[in-house]
Amino acid sequence: MIKLLNILRETQILVPRRSPKERQKNHLIATQKKIQQYIKDGSQGNLDLSNTPIQSLPDNLTVGGDLYLGNCKNLKSLPKGLVVGGGLYLMRTSIQSLPDGLKVGGYLTLYKTQIQSLPNGLKVGGDLDLSNTPLAKELIKKGYTQNEQEELKKMFPGVKRNIYL
Repeated sequence: MIKLLNILRETQILVPRRSPKERQKNHLIATQKKIQQYIKDGSQGNLDLSNTPIQSLPDNLTVGGDLYLGNCKNLKSLPKGLVVGGGLYLMRTSIQSLPDGLKVGGYLTLYKTQIQSLPNGLKVGGDLDLSNTPLAKELIKKGYTQNEQEELKKMFPGVKRNIYL
């Protein structure tokens, strides 16, 4: 099978249309257009940007529903003034910090991120998932468990429901 592919490439029968860099650049442009269209349409409903090469989001972005950013490896931080009406799903991103005053109406999932602390004024209307983060590891090292919800909620008073380590 590999020999056949090599023969097809050598004879110019099978030529890749775009380089990986060009595909990623086009994917980023399409993602930015998707965000602009979402804002233009009134920021209603969910915004799914999972698995995109997005590096940043616009300041003061409001998302009416859920915001999916899972597996966005190039995303290191969120913009100031971000408000999410539903859940915010950041699993497996390179997120290292969250903006002060972040408001999330539903769940906040930080699973497998590099979060080491939570911002001032954080409001989470649902559960907070800190599992497999440096912050969770630090809390566990200090002796906290998920069964100590009352103690965890004292540390993170803006979280309305459960906190998962």
